[in-house]
Amino acid sequence: MSGIHWLNPSDINFGAVIGTAVILAVAVAAIALVKRYIGKLLDGARRHFSISYETSLIITRSAAAAVWIVAAMLILNLWGIGMSGLWTLLVSTAAVVGVGFLAVWTIISNVTASLFLTIWRPFHLGQTVEILPDGMKGRAVSRDMMFTALHEESGSTLQIPNNIFFQRMFRVSGTPGPLYAGPPENGSDAKAGEAARET
Repeated sequence: MSGIHWLNPSDINFGAVIGTAVILAVAVAAIALVKRYIGKLLDGARRHFSISYETSLIITRSAAAAVWIVAAMLILNLWGIGMSGLWTLLVSTAAVVGVGFLAVWTIISNVTASLFLTIWRPFHLGQTVEILPDGMKGRAVSRDMMFTALHEESGSTLQIPNNIFFQRMFRVSGTPGPLYAGPPENGSDAKAGEAARET
């Protein structure tokens, strides 16, 4: 009891001290769980994309820093320091950063997938590609850093993100030409091409 009486004259809230210790303990446990979860996610991502050790380290440290920031704000709020404005700023910043990170991650994954498609060549332009089980099917007519264009029999063109080919099964059929330039614009062009091949 003498220790508690010593704290009160110094305006130190004994309950706040215990609460601070609890928050710090929970933060340490949360960081350990977050690191383990992010590690599993990154291990799965490395099977499809080339992620360097430095990138993994930055992601892990950023997640740990976010947990410490939340813990610090809770502790300050526990000690009576108003954090409503800072909470609003933090949530807004996190939303903007999250959207930006998602956009950048999508771009990087598609560019990387385009590079792997160019190296491994699971299909060539002119071949028919069917994505399973979605049933999207068409003749591959072009590919850039973000999308692969599939020309359907109905005449429409599907723009497929390149990373889809690493997330779905797909069936390839047909034999590509050496200089395939896309689908014919009309029937006369197709007949002219057939006549040229016959000669």
